[in-house]
Amino acid sequence: MSIYLNKDSKIIVQGMTGGMGSKHTALMLDAGSTIVGGVNARKAGTTVELGGHELPVFGTVKEAMAETGADVSVVFVPPAFTKDACIEAVDAGIGLLVVITEGVPVQDTAEVWSYLQGKSTRMIGPNCPGIITPEESLAGITPHTIAGKGPIGLVSKSGTLTYQMMYELKDFGFSTAIGIGGDPIVGTTHIDALAAFEADPETKAIVMIGEIGGDAEERAAAYIKEHVTKPVVGYVAGFTAPEGKTMGHAGAIVSGSSGTAAAKKEALEAVGVKVGKTPSETAELMREILSARA
Repeated sequence: MSIYLNKDSKIIVQGMTGGMGSKHTALMLDAGSTIVGGVNARKAGTTVELGGHELPVFGTVKEAMAETGADVSVVFVPPAFTKDACIEAVDAGIGLLVVITEGVPVQDTAEVWSYLQGKSTRMIGPNCPGIITPEESLAGITPHTIAGKGPIGLVSKSGTLTYQMMYELKDFGFSTAIGIGGDPIVGTTHIDALAAFEADPETKAIVMIGEIGGDAEERAAAYIKEHVTKPVVGYVAGFTAPEGKTMGHAGAIVSGSSGTAAAKKEALEAVGVKVGKTPSETAELMREILSARA
């Protein structure tokens, strides 16, 4: 089992013919993903050879879905065109939309987020590493060799911390690891992922990685208290961040006492989530939980 993505997922890549798109399409193929084509209106009707596969290029997402049965799209297009690419995919009825692009204007993401309401599409991102179900499928840029399949569900705002946590816990493995992105507005939240992991019978425990800025972690803590029965461990990046300065991610900015790492840690610990001071300490907390259950 997994959440959102599995071995049967059929993936198209919007922007597959570009530099980043072609590079990561080949890496997704290496990970075992079923890539069925790409989308580029200017190169419709051509094919591209990537990773030993001859992949067709379609003019639109709708056409690609009709021809291939695709149910996932990964977006590798420049920030200025990301909004249009997302809306096209939503209009076509894609089931899962994974937006890797960094630097998408927040106004554009807000418009896409609003457009998604009431639609059947789930969006992950933007500004994220995407989602991986180890040994089944990768939709995004997470290195697939870090960790294999196992009982841990991972949801993280940070791409690099996703990778580090997967490496730290590679001896146990993961059901699915999802990087939701660090922008102020994202399509899939910590709470969405927590709900999906709670419902997934193969996920036995959950790691949640947050960071300074906003109140997503505090809201997640309230959700965990009411709805999550599985053990959750957490890590919050940014304990040493200065107030009022954007740190790395566009959403990682502390204003006043809200959004601090300490406040988030306190909120999580208040509902029984063990929070590590470092990624390694967080991994150790998870190791203790799983070892006790073995």
